[in-house]
This record gives sequence, structure tokens and C-alpha cells, in this order.
Amino acid sequence: MTLYRHTCVICGQNLECIVTLFPAILLALLIDHLLGDPPNRLHPTAWMGSLISGLMRFRPRGSAAAEFLYGIFILVVGWALTLGIGWALTVWAASLPFWVGLLLHAAVLKLTVSLRGLNRAAAQVQSALQADDLPEARRLLSWHLVSRDTAQLNAPQLNAAAIESVAENASDGIIAPLFFYALGGLPLALAYRFTNTADSLLGYHDAEREWLGKAPARLDDLLNLIPARLTAFFMLLAAIFLGADVRQAWRTLRRDAGLTASPNAGVPMSAMAGALGVELEKVGHYVLGAGLHAPSAADLARARRLLVLTALLAALSFTFWSSLVH
Repeated sequence: MTLYRHTCVICGQNLECIVTLFPAILLALLIDHLLGDPPNRLHPTAWMGSLISGLMRFRPRGSAAAEFLYGIFILVVGWALTLGIGWALTVWAASLPFWVGLLLHAAVLKLTVSLRGLNRAAAQVQSALQADDLPEARRLLSWHLVSRDTAQLNAPQLNAAAIESVAENASDGIIAPLFFYALGGLPLALAYRFTNTADSLLGYHDAEREWLGKAPARLDDLLNLIPARLTAFFMLLAAIFLGADVRQAWRTLRRDAGLTASPNAGVPMSAMAGALGVELEKVGHYVLGAGLHAPSAADLARARRLLVLTALLAALSFTFWSSLVH
């Protein structure tokens, strides 16, 4: 492995910088595969959620403008902390023996990524559906993967919702943090994760959070513009290796990517719908891959394989790209 001694753009030191080498990306996925997610008390996403909840105690009320500005304030506080912590960890890693520093980078990066957790959650829903245990499938889907009401969903709708969640979370739960790590190391990966967490907690169209979550939601949309489209690209590439219908995936992506309310969610979801040859419908909201067959548990299993290969192809590509750039 070649080491490059130069001034790091992240930590500003003249060193054999871990950030420019990026085997940490692949090592992070390996750690995720072997160990999965730590308990909530040790997970930075849970800490970010606690920070946001704590700041919510001081939120203004009764003024849309004040609530909107307070949403920006939450982002500023979160970004200041995550960028600072990411920078400090980078400097610390650079002062350690190379392999120890690399492991530190990979371990922290892993905490922004959850491939194993997403795959296992989908596998649990798949097992319940294969056993025709719809109540359990509804419970697991609602608990692990979606926020929508699952009480009335039938088997094809449960499969569709699970496949949609796998596709969407492939982008914001895996590809996006790896992408931002490749751009700016741990500081950007952690800052992205804070923004995504803020959006997941505040980005709702209800009276309590309509204006408070406006800024987090819009920033999350902006940050995910490139990762969502990269996710679709890597899905198309993975579909080639898995023998899926790539032309159909491309047609469905071009036709249906803009049908969802989110400017990003429909991109990987429509690509996956076409690759699997299934119709993904959220009743009353959108239909992706209209006219294709209703999804089954077997299609959910194929979606999981597509997820894993998509993540691996992205990780390899980011590693290669980073080695060229740096």
C-alpha cells in the first residue's frame, strides 16, 4: 500500500494521511458486516437525536419565521459539533500508528452506515411474508423500515413497501455517507448523518414541525441529490451482474423517478422497481413501474441481493476515485 506524504486538506497537517488512502471505506463495510450496529447508547445517531430533542425544549412557538430560523439554528449547532468532532478524530488518527488510525477511521465511518442492519430488517420482513404471517410482517415493517401505517397492507403492498425502503435507505443510509466521506473524510460524513437525522425527526408536514423542519428537510434534499443518483447508477450496474433487466430499469428510472414527493427518493426506488420488474405502489401517493407484476417475497430477496452488490460497487468505486484524486 502506497503512502502519500502531503498537507491534508482536512486536518491541515503534513502527514501520511488516512483520509487520502480510503481503504477505510471497505474496512468500514467489513466491520458493519461482522459486528452490525452498536447499542443506542454508543451510537452517534442516537446522540444526534438526543441533541436535537434537547434543543427542541427551547424552540419558539407561534411564529413560522421564528420556527424556521430555529430549525437553521439546530443545523448550525449540529454541523459545528459534527465537523469539529470529525476534524478532531482525523487529527487524532493521523497521530496514531497507521493501522490503528485506519481502524479508527473505519470504525467511526461504520457508525454512519448500516448495510447489515437494513439487510437484516428486510430479511425479517421477508421471512414473515414467506410464512404468510401478515400481522408479523406488518409489525416488523412498521418497526424497522417505514413510518406509514401498515395495518391494512396486503402481502404485495408489504413487499412493495419493504423494497421501497431498501432502495431509499441504500442511498441515505449507505451510499451518501460513503460519498461524503470520500469528499471530505469524517467531518463531512458525520455532518451529513446529522442532517439526515434532523430531517428524519423534524421533516414532517404537521402543525408541530411544519416550519421547524423546513431547513433540515431542504438541506437533506440538497445533500442527497448526487448520492441518490449515484445509488441508481450503481443499482443499474449491479443489475448487470445479477442478470436483471437493465434496459427496463433504465426506462423505469427515466419515466418514474420524479413521481414521488421527494426529489430524491424516487430515483433509487424506480431504478430498483425496473431492475426487479415489479410495480411499487404507495397507495394514494405514487406508482413506480406501473404495469409490472406485483412484488413477492422472492422479489424482496432479490432486492436484498441488489442492495448488497450496489453498496460493494459504490465502496470500490469511491475507493478507486479517491486514490486517483488524492
